[in-house]
Amino acid sequence: MNINFYKNRKIYYIISALLIVAGLVSLLAQGLNQGIDFQSGTLLDLKFSSEAVTMEQVRDVLKEDGLDNSTIIQDGEGTYIIKSVEIDEATQNKILDAFKETLGEYELKRIESVGPIVGKELTRNGLIALALAAALMLVYISLRFQWKFAVSAILCLLHDVIIMLGFFSIFQYEVESSFIAAVLTIIGYSINNTIVVFDRIRENMKVNSKMKGNELVNASISQTLTRSVNMSLTVVLVLLCLIFLGGETTRVFAIALIVGNVAGFYSSVFISGNLWLEFKPDGIKID
Repeated sequence: MNINFYKNRKIYYIISALLIVAGLVSLLAQGLNQGIDFQSGTLLDLKFSSEAVTMEQVRDVLKEDGLDNSTIIQDGEGTYIIKSVEIDEATQNKILDAFKETLGEYELKRIESVGPIVGKELTRNGLIALALAAALMLVYISLRFQWKFAVSAILCLLHDVIIMLGFFSIFQYEVESSFIAAVLTIIGYSINNTIVVFDRIRENMKVNSKMKGNELVNASISQTLTRSVNMSLTVVLVLLCLIFLGGETTRVFAIALIVGNVAGFYSSVFISGNLWLEFKPDGIKID
């Protein structure tokens, strides 16, 4: 395939900029819908046998224990997710008994309780993991290639992570500890795709040292495009199966991976090579 990726680079930059700005605006305006893992509190996930149960009825039961200010999310007919301040086991059992007596039989899908210290520790460790991963990748690519490749790769990683965070902020999907694992997975996946493109650029530079920069980028991306498409489609198909056939606990994780996978494919194919060329590498002429 012979596609002029370099000629259309400004269009690709504009698309990325719009997605990033939309995500940042949402993050500043409403932030992320943090799960119980990152906040101190208790979470109850209930599915009532009767689909006629209303949110007002659920809140009335909680009001008896002074928890009527809790966040209640309706997740399907008869299914409610309740986030409250941290409550002890005795109070939890009392509330569950009150639900059964007042609103009928239910299925307790999950119950989680996290203290403030644990929530802060998870947040801190997650940020440290992300910063450490980015730093180590920057060092490795600088040594393996050159610093201009490394900077381009890290900018592409930031591009993917911000788009992923923005998507979750806009649609207010709940972010739990598995989200950190998803971000780290996407960082590894995206950098792998980007390095494949960079490695082909370096190989083409050796084969034809007189090739101009735009020709070099276009040829290298075109030569790796089939591999990138096949890999991305394979991953997306598996994740779609996980979303529709997997359990509730893996659904958000799979959605995060799909968004990150698509963003990673876009940045590695349409952004990485062009961004590297923007830094005007030594000895490379641009048409």
